[in-house]
Amino acid sequence: MAESKSAASKSEILQGTLDLMVLKTLDAMGPLHGYGIARRIEQISDDVLQLNQGTIYASLARLVQRGWISASWGTSENNRRARFYSITHAGRKQLAAETQSWERISGVIARVLRLARG
Repeated sequence: MAESKSAASKSEILQGTLDLMVLKTLDAMGPLHGYGIARRIEQISDDVLQLNQGTIYASLARLVQRGWISASWGTSENNRRARFYSITHAGRKQLAAETQSWERISGVIARVLRLARG
């Protein structure tokens, strides 16, 4: 039972991190389709992160459901019909809150790691 709980917690953390990256990408780049969002995150990570379609679209579905992004149909660069995603006002508020939380948590982790080296 502990394994399931641990796996679920890890999954939630990874989902939350991906959702944060998607929100930030849309905030910085403006409306993009799912493939474009995934490629941009991979590019920024110097290809350390590899996002498959299922992963990115699950994140997009969660974010639409929460009202943090909106979706509309449009035409992609290669003349194909695609859903384009945009960050909403509520998404910008969430992005600000999550960014602040992430910065606080990463600061704590950095301090703990410095102690561990001492």
